[in-house]
Parts: sequence; C-alpha cells; structure tokens
Amino acid sequence: MTQSLSDMLFANCGDERRARILDGAMGCFLAYGYQRTTMDDIAKAAEISRPALYLQFRNKTDIYRALATTFMQYAVSNAETVFAGPGDLERKLTRALNCVMDLVGEVEASPHGAEILDMKTSLAAEIVATGRGRMIELVETAIAASGPTPLPPRLYADMLLDALDGMKLRMPPAGEQMRLKDGYIAVLLAAMGR
Repeated sequence: MTQSLSDMLFANCGDERRARILDGAMGCFLAYGYQRTTMDDIAKAAEISRPALYLQFRNKTDIYRALATTFMQYAVSNAETVFAGPGDLERKLTRALNCVMDLVGEVEASPHGAEILDMKTSLAAEIVATGRGRMIELVETAIAASGPTPLPPRLYADMLLDALDGMKLRMPPAGEQMRLKDGYIAVLLAAMGR
C-alpha cells in the first residue's frame, strides 16, 4: 500500500481533533493492545489533555466503536467506488475485496492484531454487521448486473463473504489470504457459469 492506514482512514475526517484522537488511539491499540491501552495513552498519542479527550469520547469503548465505524465507512465507500466503475465482475470483486483485505491485513500484522479484531464482536458487532450487510448488497448488485445466474445473486454474495470470513478465522499469512480470495472468486464465477 502506498498510503499509511492512518492516512487512508482519517484523510477526509472533517474534525482535526477527532482525527488526531482516533489516529492516536489506533496507534496505541496496535502497539499495546486494546486491554492495555489507557485513556491517558490515547491522550498522549493525540497530544491533547485527558479532559480534552473526555470531551470527545466517554471511554475507550466509544473510541473503538468510532474506529470501527470509520473503518467500515472507508471499506464500503471504496467498494461502492469500485463497483460503480469500469471492469468485469471478476475485476470488480477482486478490487473491492482487496481494499477491505488490505485494511484488515494492516491490523492483523500488528503485534495485537488478533486481539483488536476479536474485540469487534463484543464492542462493535452491530457496526460490523451493518458494514458487512452493505458489502453483501454491493456484491449482490454487481452479480445481478453481470447477467442471469443459476441461483439468486444474494446467495452467491453471502457465500463469497462467508468464505472470506471463515478464512480470516484461520489467520493465514497475507499472501495466502490473497491467493485464497482469488480462488473463492474463481469458484464463484465458475458456479455462476462465467
């Protein structure tokens, strides 16, 4: 990736202080893990006082949820752009899923990546579910637009994202994840007769 994770996620944030807090929090979570990170760590990383931090966020759960929201909005926005652009279905699926996998890969590569990603279930389940639902809609729409399919497009979209979710649970190396993603897309296209 040419841009850093921070640059990608916070480049268009309208509130500079909020962006600094989220960027600082993400750095702390990646370096120390969610459990060991304190609000004081986040305030120092954002170069603001603790009282100023508490004016923006009640606790680190709120910060984690704001990061999850930012992450999902970025991933969905990129996928929308890819699916609205040129290219055949295979190219669009590959590019859209690469955007998501690149972001997740940067988190996974950190010393506390597994912990940070595991926290999404307890702290941001509905945020992730909403983002995933939108991704399924985008994939379904792209499949439907590519022509008739033997089974409903929604089923193909669900299967593809379920395959990716299952693969992510094993946490194979990044290169292997990309290879598997390409394989899942090839199987999907073959099942659709493409």
